[in-house]
Amino acid sequence: QVQLVESGGGLVQAGGSLRLSCAASGRSFSIYAAGWFRQPPGKEREFVATINYSGRSTSVADSVKGRFTISRDNAKNTVSLQMISLKPEDTAVYYCASRLYGDDSSNLYDYYYWGQGTQVTVSS
Repeated sequence: QVQLVESGGGLVQAGGSLRLSCAASGRSFSIYAAGWFRQPPGKEREFVATINYSGRSTSVADSVKGRFTISRDNAKNTVSLQMISLKPEDTAVYYCASRLYGDDSSNLYDYYYWGQGTQVTVSS
């Protein structure tokens, strides 16, 4: 069992930055890939970024490429999402998720554990 708790969301002006963190507890998190997904108001959940178990392989969605960076600290059992140059269209609930495998994936159905989400609101 893995429990995930997101933090760091909030209200920010367009062009601003936020850093989301995901703290994992329970079974060893360091052997699992992790990802960030988001669900904008009235829309389906979508892929944002993923990282493999070691942190050496990452991928981000085209919509956030060059602005968002995913990283992990396995010693602290955390995964982070650094977001810069935020846009109003980045407004969403952001979710941290963990797979049961080490390979990263952009498919939300590949993820087994999910956090409760943290709200990010970007004002124009």
